[in-house]
Amino acid sequence: MDYAVAKRMLGTSGLAVSALGLGCMGLSYHRSSTLDRNEAIALIRRAVDLGVTFFDTAQVYGPFTNEQLVGEALAPVRDDVVVATKFGEVDLDGRPAPSSRPELIQQTTDASLARLGVDTIDLLYQHRVDPDVPIEEVAGTVRDLIAQGKVRHFGLSEAGAHTIRRAHAVQAVTAVQSEYSLWWRTPEHEVLPACAELGIGFVPYSPLGRGFLTGAIDEHTTFDSADNRNELPRFTVEARQANQALVDRLRIIGERADATPAQLALAWILGQAPWIVPIPGTTKAGRLEENLRATTLELTSSDRAEIGRAASEVTIVGDRYPAELERKTNR
Repeated sequence: MDYAVAKRMLGTSGLAVSALGLGCMGLSYHRSSTLDRNEAIALIRRAVDLGVTFFDTAQVYGPFTNEQLVGEALAPVRDDVVVATKFGEVDLDGRPAPSSRPELIQQTTDASLARLGVDTIDLLYQHRVDPDVPIEEVAGTVRDLIAQGKVRHFGLSEAGAHTIRRAHAVQAVTAVQSEYSLWWRTPEHEVLPACAELGIGFVPYSPLGRGFLTGAIDEHTTFDSADNRNELPRFTVEARQANQALVDRLRIIGERADATPAQLALAWILGQAPWIVPIPGTTKAGRLEENLRATTLELTSSDRAEIGRAASEVTIVGDRYPAELERKTNR
């Protein structure tokens, strides 16, 4: 199944990427310790062979090791792909530092360039909005980095609509990355309308509900000790048991559409707007291929309506994050 995945434009920025990207976090961070470096590099390169041109990492993933992994894996095809990374969660030594002070942005961006092995970062996100640094200062700092040739495009992650507008007034925001899926639709209220109005692309992370919407997880699943889903309220045994109702509905629809629950969930997101580019992660080549087939899945209007009804009618149990993490989003 080697073919060119259709391209999409992230808003009106001129940045074209594959319609589905690859979230690389789980290859070395927050999921499992079972995938070795060579296997992770092979999976990233397999994604390239399958037509993926958009890869997502961050300074905090590791810290730093994920950027190094992505940089090494993509070195042979660097001119053919788009790499996004994020600042604002760690300092130069990898210690927790939820700060977007201008000097720290500049210093950590230089370090990211070295780890990725590039002269320019294609897309640089603020990982989370820093309430102690005005977003105008953050946008201005990234504007300077763009002028210096160190960054091409500016992005925000988990920012609220008001913050997006303020940042965009200083430096054009190319993409907003936030969680978005059939079981987390909060961006539809304010963020997606703001992106549509301003010509900003939208990049959903966890579009498969951290794996739950694939149907491979149920109340009997046990997670690796390094897996952060152990700490998420939505993944308690009781929550998984209750939330299985949504996956069951997707399976029924999928039988008619000849599609898996994961493919339906991704195709539904892709159909929301042409400037939306999900970045599901996986550690398995088979899952990667399954996900990419969603880019060619043609849902009928009836299918889309039924999927939407399923998401609306099933009450999802459990918060997506513990309270202290949720407070860092939608600022």
